[in-house]
Amino acid sequence: MTEAEAMQRGVNLAWRGWGRVHPNPLVGAVVLQDGRVVGEGWHAEFGAAHAEVAALGAAGPAASGGTMVVTLEPCRHHGQQPPCTEAILAAGIRRVVFGLADPNPGAGGGAALLAQRGLEVVEARHPAVAEQNATFLHRFGGATRPFVALKLATSVDGRVADYTGRARWISGPLAREWVHWLRAGFDAIGVGGRTARADDPALTVRGSVVPRVPPRRVVFDRRADLAGAGQLVGTARQVPVTVVCEAAAPDVRRELEESGIEVLAASGLEEGLVRLRESGIGSLLVEGGGRLAGRLMQAGLVDRFYWVQSPLWLGEDGLAAFAGLRGELLEQARRWRVVERHGFEDDTVLVLSRQ
Repeated sequence: MTEAEAMQRGVNLAWRGWGRVHPNPLVGAVVLQDGRVVGEGWHAEFGAAHAEVAALGAAGPAASGGTMVVTLEPCRHHGQQPPCTEAILAAGIRRVVFGLADPNPGAGGGAALLAQRGLEVVEARHPAVAEQNATFLHRFGGATRPFVALKLATSVDGRVADYTGRARWISGPLAREWVHWLRAGFDAIGVGGRTARADDPALTVRGSVVPRVPPRRVVFDRRADLAGAGQLVGTARQVPVTVVCEAAAPDVRRELEESGIEVLAASGLEEGLVRLRESGIGSLLVEGGGRLAGRLMQAGLVDRFYWVQSPLWLGEDGLAAFAGLRGELLEQARRWRVVERHGFEDDTVLVLSRQ
């Protein structure tokens, strides 16, 4: 196995920690000896062994004199686990290839320490590692709002619901199962008030991954109107719910708060996101509807777009995926970067990141 292949293997292994390691990053590691894999591991659980330690444990004595390929720079600090740099040195590793420098000032610097101790250290700057840990990098990038991902399931002609407003179900069961996996890796799941009232969604994770911390449910509604959103109101004390509004009548606010719902007042969408960040939400997955999607996209507040496209047409009377989004001249339109493409039976998933 080449070092490039080992790095990709590390990325694949790192996904196994999705939903379980937050706020730590996703990390995978492979130990090579003359091109042969002698150990591999990943960060599987917050507070548990880091990927490097797991890989070295799997390799045992065979790690001595070998190469450690790891997706993120080995840490040098004492947290819930001892420094990975100490484990690497103790194992006799001679060369370390890492995919991306750790932006966390409290944990970074491991590469320099290992180089000082005589190891050959190479930063590969692997783009897949940055995409995989986009929310982690966002947290240390100076942003005052959460990392915002938008997920929409649409027809081929870009409709999120039919002309009556029904959206269940545009996508098939496998795509919906994948969405539950996706939800597990975010701090919060958000919808607009109209979607909350029309669909009465639970916005919980009900898939193969049980998140270490269940995502908070967030509703964006100017008037804090949750009439019809019975599931959200009724389960607010079990899984937290936050309403972001511009103004709420005192009796409405009191009623929501008595149900266990947090109410955040903000003058506009961008300020609402700042308030969410201040309340501890570092990443937000928005799942509709079209009006909220259009407002977020128009304001340049979407960092990643998960597009589930299903092979049906709903026509011009169906609800548009991006309501109110103003037109752009072709030469001025923003081009997004394709991160991933895959399919679930007849549905197609396209993942885009903002350039």
